[in-house]
Amino acid sequence: MPVSSIAFDLTRLITRLRHASPSGIDRVDLAYARHVLGQTGARFGLVSTALGPKVLDRAEAAAIVEAVAAGWVEDRAAEDDPVYRRLAGALGSPVRETSSPPRRPDTAARRRLQARTAWTVLRARGPDRLPKGTVYLHTSHLRLDRPERFDWLYDRRDIRPVFFVHDLIPIAYPEYGRPGEAERHATRMGTIAAHAAHILVNSADVAAHLSGYLAARGLPQRPTTVAWLGVEPVFQPASGAPNLVPDRPTFVACGTIEPRKNHLGLLNLWRDLAQRHGPATPRLVLVGRRGWEAENIIDMLERCPAMRAHVIEVGGLSSHGLARLLQGATALLMPSFAEGYGLPVVEAAACGLPVVASDLAVHREIGSGFAHLLDPLDGPGWREAIEALSAPASPLRADLKSRLDGYAPPDWTGHFAGVDAVLAERVAATSPRA
Repeated sequence: MPVSSIAFDLTRLITRLRHASPSGIDRVDLAYARHVLGQTGARFGLVSTALGPKVLDRAEAAAIVEAVAAGWVEDRAAEDDPVYRRLAGALGSPVRETSSPPRRPDTAARRRLQARTAWTVLRARGPDRLPKGTVYLHTSHLRLDRPERFDWLYDRRDIRPVFFVHDLIPIAYPEYGRPGEAERHATRMGTIAAHAAHILVNSADVAAHLSGYLAARGLPQRPTTVAWLGVEPVFQPASGAPNLVPDRPTFVACGTIEPRKNHLGLLNLWRDLAQRHGPATPRLVLVGRRGWEAENIIDMLERCPAMRAHVIEVGGLSSHGLARLLQGATALLMPSFAEGYGLPVVEAAACGLPVVASDLAVHREIGSGFAHLLDPLDGPGWREAIEALSAPASPLRADLKSRLDGYAPPDWTGHFAGVDAVLAERVAATSPRA
């Protein structure tokens, strides 16, 4: 039986109206928003503001969600994505011309939309509008470091709050975050522990870290459900789609360009490969925006001659463009030092692309049976794997491809089937919070 009333927190999605492309958490937020607002029954959007929470009806909330998605232009074909077209040309595999010109961001229209959205939110009613026993669903980490924004939950003890914890990386690895981020994330976890009727996590690894963290801090344990993130259908190979055929072996690394993702190690490895192989060096494509404390990485990208010849940096690539790139590449490289889930691993596997990833607990969890795992500090091991995969008729590539035979990636249908059951059977059935 579905939950009779759900209020989905739209706050993060509204802040993304000014962004041209989504992050990984944005895509999770979008999937949840569409799923919740696409159901029958009492469905609401909730927005955290300085004036307190504002509650929108389903039609108002859904309009905002679709406006955000339209601004990201995620539904266009790879051939209609100018970023993908430029990338394919640089890889020696230009794409056919399309009859329609690519859509370009309309800054003025986006600002008008932001103004209309702000007006819609400001005139909305508060949480008194929510029916008794409503499940409040918050699937990003946004505003959780402002615990006063959630004080309204003390006045509505009948509300069943459910939070999604994506990772505890800022706490476990403070060296990879902005100053003060570890403390802010600790506050987020405290906010969740204070209010949650249930917690959703994206991996068993995150569940274990969260449980250990709460126990160590003397915070109350909360019922927790593991739900692997779904892979969008676009990453399934499509029959009849034109293939990307790079002019030499091409490896892909996906994710924000930052120290945690070990981009510096990859670039040092590529400089070594360039010295060894010269013009025959395989190509590396870095997909993602530049992130925090990436100065050393950016210096290499902008000033090292080997990088200019063999490394391509690309930002703003659509999901369709990314899928086409993965379907035509040699392998995905994921040498991260820490991950909460590692969505590119399962997206690449869904595309039939061999995966070489760092030997982390979460990569063993989601990539068991198909990923080639290496210590992220094992430079010689990574070089040997890349050289082996680049070889003509590569036995390693054939082996990794064979491991993907019959692989069924996690999808959103299965994800939400499990989540909906938890919300209905465990959350909605619980007594009001004490």
